[in-house]
Amino acid sequence: MLKRLSISAVILMIAAFAIAAQLTFSVNDLLAVKRVGDPQLSPDGRTVAFTIGTVDIAANRVINQIYLINIDGTGLKQITSEKGSSSSPRWSPDGKRIAYVTGGQIWTMRPDGGDREQVTKLSTGAGGPVWSRDGKWIAFSSEVYPECKDDACNQAEDERVEKSKVQAKVTERLLFKHWNEWRDRKRSHVFVVSPKGGTARDVTPGDFDSPPYAAATGVDYSFSPDGKYLAYLKNPDKVEALSTNSDIYLLDLANNVSTHVTQGMNGYDVSPTFTSDGKYMLFRSQATATFEADRWRIMRYDMASKEIVELTRGFDQQAEEIAIAPDNKTVYFTAGERGRQNIYSVPVEPDFRLRIATHVKRVTDGGFVSGVNVTPDGKGFVFLSSRVDMPAELERASIDGSGRVWLTKINEASMQAFRLRKVEDVEWKGALNASVHGLLLKPANFDPSRKYPLMVLIHGGPQGAWNDNWGYRWNPQIYAAQGYVVFMPNPRGSTGYGQRFVNEISGDWGGKAYTDIMNGVAEVIKQPFIDRSRIGGAGASYGGYMVNWILGHNNDPRFKFKTLVSHAGVYNLESMATTTEELWFVNWEFKGMPWENPLMYERWSPHKFVKNFSTPTLVTAGELDYRVPVDQSLQLYTSLQVRGVKSKLVVFPDEGHWILKPQNSQFWYGQVLDWFKANL
Repeated sequence: MLKRLSISAVILMIAAFAIAAQLTFSVNDLLAVKRVGDPQLSPDGRTVAFTIGTVDIAANRVINQIYLINIDGTGLKQITSEKGSSSSPRWSPDGKRIAYVTGGQIWTMRPDGGDREQVTKLSTGAGGPVWSRDGKWIAFSSEVYPECKDDACNQAEDERVEKSKVQAKVTERLLFKHWNEWRDRKRSHVFVVSPKGGTARDVTPGDFDSPPYAAATGVDYSFSPDGKYLAYLKNPDKVEALSTNSDIYLLDLANNVSTHVTQGMNGYDVSPTFTSDGKYMLFRSQATATFEADRWRIMRYDMASKEIVELTRGFDQQAEEIAIAPDNKTVYFTAGERGRQNIYSVPVEPDFRLRIATHVKRVTDGGFVSGVNVTPDGKGFVFLSSRVDMPAELERASIDGSGRVWLTKINEASMQAFRLRKVEDVEWKGALNASVHGLLLKPANFDPSRKYPLMVLIHGGPQGAWNDNWGYRWNPQIYAAQGYVVFMPNPRGSTGYGQRFVNEISGDWGGKAYTDIMNGVAEVIKQPFIDRSRIGGAGASYGGYMVNWILGHNNDPRFKFKTLVSHAGVYNLESMATTTEELWFVNWEFKGMPWENPLMYERWSPHKFVKNFSTPTLVTAGELDYRVPVDQSLQLYTSLQVRGVKSKLVVFPDEGHWILKPQNSQFWYGQVLDWFKANL
């Protein structure tokens, strides 16, 4: 006769079965995640239009379709189903139509997806629809030849260029390339067209970009409530590659006369947004010329008096998206802080005699919030929310941040089996005894009695941050699923810790930030579950720079990196300075060009320390990368090979700064994970 099992034995058996049933989160699982985005609340506040992106691996692209869901989370419905993507859903002011983009043109449809009408038929395409408040016009952007006066001219010139056997690229200005595209001739212009179609009017003609493609943060144009004005962006400076001076202009649509609103403000000015009563125009601005990581402020322009004031004075974080309450009394905005991004509020008309803490207030707490919509009754929000353990979904909350409820759970069922862990906060003392913060992620089946290798992921920017949000490119869960404890430090230069912390990276790339990271690793490896003999590091862009710097300085007495991965990493500061496109960046970060400040470049360039290279390193890059040109990675790989250091090079001829195509992403992750498995 069999003995009856004890309750504890049964529990152990159940736990064992649960562990066995748990799946390992793979690259293919990451690509299978549905990408929820771009929430747009209807004018009556009852319905949210949004997009879901699905990776089509065979087609090697992400295809977006538009969906609707009721404000209470019911009635999920897909309303587009084209073979290609449909995106940018925007409600008409009366809520009877939705403008959207498909096939490179703007269309409108009823909210049920029926009665589709094509609005634009431009050979150069159209995107970014914005309705006027009376519903009579839609503004949009298109890439055109500035010398052309109509679409027939643009079409003829495109056909001539395509048919020509000579494909030489010719330019007579700087910033002729950007990220992964050549910008030697065409310009981005803003157009206005009737929702019923017809001839579109170019309202920003001339040899300039609107918005300046180096400054654009999205759709940076909007109509005034009375429909009289269109706010748009333009860089008035002669050499765009040396300037971050994105200014706001107001175009009187009746007489075609523009007013230079932010003249004399020489940093970025973006995101013009009007209060519904037309009294103010709000926008975001950076005060310092040529410094792209300066603190983003929320500014208020009085349409009558022309006075400009800052609403967020004294607030020491970066103000991001803007949403205005229906009663025009409050501005809601997002801002990053200590690895999270939350909603904050500030009065449209604050009493500046009071302390900053009395008028800038944090509304939500936790996770990563974006895409904020205020409900028409002013009583709540709809927004996107994600965490490291949860892809983005739609969420609803009361106006005070309470009562948060999920509207969508698109990925919930597919993600449950992975039992992904949440990140943990880590703090330590960095350079000059400053407090430094980061995030730690453990494997799903973490066992504190085991020893785990440590993976150190270094973010780019350098003015960026690791946040508690879901990522579709560098996703830390992929590494944790392979049995690594993942450490994500936010050293000097990281956003979310005050502007002084951001500023302290400039002119000091391999200094305090390096010490911050090394001290952070030294702190983490004190944990008994870390195998301190198996530490790997990886980073991209500035993160790649830091990997390259570590290559020449892997001599910390407390530990050693056993292997490294450098993606699109800055390697030779001197050659980088004149091959990258945004010259204001290197000019600011290294206090001049190489011939103006050679000692700075000499001091901080990783290529000056090749004699110390000995750590096995995988080097990856995109051949179309114009931000950190591919020659940086080629120089690094050549140096490693000449030094006899174990190394491997992977170059993608069809990718830029990021590896975006699904099949390329699969291959990249496979190369990286195989490298760490073999060398760590």
